[in-house]
Amino acid sequence: MAYSDQDSNLFLRSSDVVDWGNSHDLPDIPIIDLASNAPLELPETPVDAALEDAQPAAMPPTGLRSGQLWLNGDVLMCACPDCGAPMSIRFWLMIADCWKCDASIELSEEQEREARRLLAERDALPPRPAAPTSPPQEARRAEKTGQPKTSGQQSGSAKKESLPPPHSQPRSPTPPPAPALPKQRLRDKPHAQPRRTRVQSRQPSGQAPPRTAAQARLQSRLQRSAQATGVSAMVNDLFGCTPAWLVSLILHIVMLTLLALFTFGDQDDGPFITLSTTVSKDVQEGGDTVVVDPLNEIHFDMPVPRDKDLTDPKQRESVVRANQDALELQLDPNIDEPSLPNVREVKHLIGTTTGGGAALAARDPRIRVEVVKREGGTTLTEAAVSRGLRWLAKHRNPNGSWSLHRFDHSPGCTCTGRGVNSDAAGTSLALLPFLGAGQTHLVGRYRKAVSGGLGWLIQHQRDDGDLRSNRSGNTGMYAHGQATIVLCEAYLMTGDEKLRDPAQRALNFIVEAQHVGGGWRYRPGDPGDTSVVGWQVMALQSGRAAKLEVPEITMELASHYLDSASSRSGALYAYQPGHGPTKVMTAEGLLCRMYLGWKADDPGLRNGVEYLRQDHLPTMDAPNIYYWYYGTQAFHHYGGSAWTEWNDRMREILVNSQKEKGHEAGSWNVWPNDQHAKSGGRLYVTALATCSLEVYYRHLPIFRQLDLD
Repeated sequence: MAYSDQDSNLFLRSSDVVDWGNSHDLPDIPIIDLASNAPLELPETPVDAALEDAQPAAMPPTGLRSGQLWLNGDVLMCACPDCGAPMSIRFWLMIADCWKCDASIELSEEQEREARRLLAERDALPPRPAAPTSPPQEARRAEKTGQPKTSGQQSGSAKKESLPPPHSQPRSPTPPPAPALPKQRLRDKPHAQPRRTRVQSRQPSGQAPPRTAAQARLQSRLQRSAQATGVSAMVNDLFGCTPAWLVSLILHIVMLTLLALFTFGDQDDGPFITLSTTVSKDVQEGGDTVVVDPLNEIHFDMPVPRDKDLTDPKQRESVVRANQDALELQLDPNIDEPSLPNVREVKHLIGTTTGGGAALAARDPRIRVEVVKREGGTTLTEAAVSRGLRWLAKHRNPNGSWSLHRFDHSPGCTCTGRGVNSDAAGTSLALLPFLGAGQTHLVGRYRKAVSGGLGWLIQHQRDDGDLRSNRSGNTGMYAHGQATIVLCEAYLMTGDEKLRDPAQRALNFIVEAQHVGGGWRYRPGDPGDTSVVGWQVMALQSGRAAKLEVPEITMELASHYLDSASSRSGALYAYQPGHGPTKVMTAEGLLCRMYLGWKADDPGLRNGVEYLRQDHLPTMDAPNIYYWYYGTQAFHHYGGSAWTEWNDRMREILVNSQKEKGHEAGSWNVWPNDQHAKSGGRLYVTALATCSLEVYYRHLPIFRQLDLD
């Protein structure tokens, strides 16, 4: 077989052998000729070589009783009590598992002591001597061939002769690493016999055999256990035989218990009260048990009518329910509301101005209790307002609007009293009491309802500002005036710029629709009537309060129309010029005069109020919600004893006539002899009645200031 030069570099030639000097200190390297086909030369074992001591068998020795332990080399063994198979003992856990029947046993204290004794006896035995090694193969070959030994071999032989006998030497450790690989292959003769040289073991004299790490740890543990005394011995006995998983479980439980005991003192639990009690040693006789009625402990924020007997259980229960309903429209003055101004500023504004931009300041729900007390309202009037708004909210259309004729389409409605076809009038009339109670699209519990109604009005407004959509008959300009009031008041109360343009365009439409004589009627440009004029003047006044553009000439022309429709120096007013005066038109005309600049001491105003007071106070014999709506506002602005007398009549009639049961609860019936109520229907009556009961805070009095401090 031929070899390349590159292959030859992997082997050592005889000429490349380097003289290492004391070669006897290095192990002999067996050299095998891979090109030879001859059988390998096996190492020779001297006849007199000593054999190692026989190891004990794994099977239990005969004559041992069940549970007795023995040593198998370095391994503790015992017989399985079930099947008799040998089991190795894990001494650090004191348990043994059978490989044959899966039985598991735990060592008893007696077996533990026996195990320690066996291990101690084993450690006390002297180390076993190592078997002698045969002389090197090269030395034997040299003796056979009679070749002289080299200087290195001679020195090695001399050193071997000086060593003690083989039986006194311990077993040799692992020999040092061999020298570097030979670079070239020896070129032997063909069919050369393979040779192998046995590496001679060298081990220092008197050195103990090495121990494994497990044996060292076990011996250290046994020594510590033997030396332990007192508490240390008790702890060792307690945990020495305890499984590791149980020790870990106990430690984790202790740690979790300690963590649960830690508390953090930095937590702020808020205001608290520390209570302490003192127990008297004196024996006192017990008295009769007093049962406190929860109804007797209720505090009423607003006044209760004088005719209500709170000692009567039925009347008291009625007042308690009314108080709960009244609370729905109030806001805590101590809680900041981002959409409302500072409550102190509101009170200051109310106490220093009248009308104008501050006209709606008293609608703030945070000062509701103070204003109602100051202006003559009661718990029952505010409860009626709350119930009226609740009914209106339940009877709106899915698109956000209200209808005078379709309010009974709400789910489960059994209400009667439909009005004429006008969604614009229905939506505007319904929104007026919501805004009057301080409920806007930004503040209050009815934000969603108000937002839906405002959105519907803006969506159906024409480019020229006309809001007379979805109507029939003569309701057009009525609906537009009412809708304009709604947009202007909503803008004034919230400052929402999205409402400015719709409100201004609605005002512009009123200005353009005015007759040259100063009035308004059913269609733009028609000669006026006092009923329609009243709604347009209220709308223009709302626009001026909101600081929108209202031409002064428009207000002057409206005054000119009222002059033409009045009599007795402006004390009485007719439906149209040339007609006789009526109580309804007189109340509406006087209210317009107040907003157009008349003073409280004006003879026409004073005589007109006295006319209504003497002969036309509210009565159920002649119900007229339209008259009560305008008369209530006029008397509230005028004030004095006339207002007190009117207010007592008005609030009693409206509170007592409100429906309390069924789907109609919170609304008012349509009175048969009220012609205007028949046209408007239940929604119309409910809206105007609710606005009348809001008079205490709906508009600030024009001729006086309210001191809420």
